[in-house]
Amino acid sequence: MAYWIKMNYERETYLVDLDSVSAFASGFNQRIAFWLPANGKQMIINCQTNPKTYEDILGYIQRITTHCPTNYWVKIIYERHEYIIDLNRLNTFVIDSSQRITFWLPDGKEPIIINPQTNAEAYSKILDFIHNKTGHSLP
Repeated sequence: MAYWIKMNYERETYLVDLDSVSAFASGFNQRIAFWLPANGKQMIINCQTNPKTYEDILGYIQRITTHCPTNYWVKIIYERHEYIIDLNRLNTFVIDSSQRITFWLPDGKEPIIINPQTNAEAYSKILDFIHNKTGHSLP
């Protein structure tokens, strides 16, 4: 099921299906970022300059994180941003000798590295997801 929004961004009008977005990021500066699924372009929505789109996306995030049991969304604090990620859309996980888990957002290029000591809840949820989805366990 699609969840389309219409938004103005950098003097262009976009129609975006938020159900196709795999991750959202927000900081303490009232901005929400996400990456377009087709090309990986980062969209940064500011509360002051685009309040309607900001509220639409915030409402969508609230809906998917509280009322969507079929998806496996996880909130992760990483490098001073809160990421909301649909784990079902990830396809590679790496664990290093320090037990940190690394993965890449499907539409982003930067790695996300989760440390078991600093982000225990997200770390545990990711390990559970990996085991349930793949049947494999990471040490």
